[in-house]
Amino acid sequence: MALQLGDTVPDFTQESQLGPINLYDFGADHWVVLFSHPADYTPVCTTELGEVAKLRPEWDKRNVKTLALSVDSAESHQGWIADINDTQKTTVDYPILADSDRRVSELYGMIHPNALNNLTVRSVFIIDPNKKLRLQITYPASTGRNFAEILRVIDSLQLTDNYQVATPVNWKEGEDCVVVPSIPTDAAREKFPKGVTEVRPYLRLTPQPNK
Repeated sequence: MALQLGDTVPDFTQESQLGPINLYDFGADHWVVLFSHPADYTPVCTTELGEVAKLRPEWDKRNVKTLALSVDSAESHQGWIADINDTQKTTVDYPILADSDRRVSELYGMIHPNALNNLTVRSVFIIDPNKKLRLQITYPASTGRNFAEILRVIDSLQLTDNYQVATPVNWKEGEDCVVVPSIPTDAAREKFPKGVTEVRPYLRLTPQPNK
């Protein structure tokens, strides 16, 4: 059964270059971004893992842990990480799961044989502290991910979990939000003292509540 949004994600323990990783223990009370790669020593993946390392302050600010996966061995990961650190001018400080038995890949549906033989495609899973799946994106092997978009989604999820708002198209941190339809406009004006703009009865905007 494919994972769906809102599902409790399955736990696992798998080797990494930093030793065994148990997902639930690793995540603890953090958000987790779990993302897979077709293989070690591949060019697009090298740029991606380097970018995730460079974004460490952004992940920390959002209480996020990052966890990569490739079907190669932990020993292979060690050599590849040296290349990533050298070519991308960074330090990979997070675990890369060594999923050589494809156990995690199969559990999370990361292998799409019609697209890429028996290797993992570029899957992204955002998992909240309650171990619920909040976002899943699958990219083809030829297309590198946009981690600015992944950060943007985390900002939206964390905001909308705490306030009765949604985020409109292309929203970025600090921009106006949409008042959810379940709140009548009069009640919304009391709830959001910064103001509510009624574009249509069903489309109301308010400044980001926590700014």
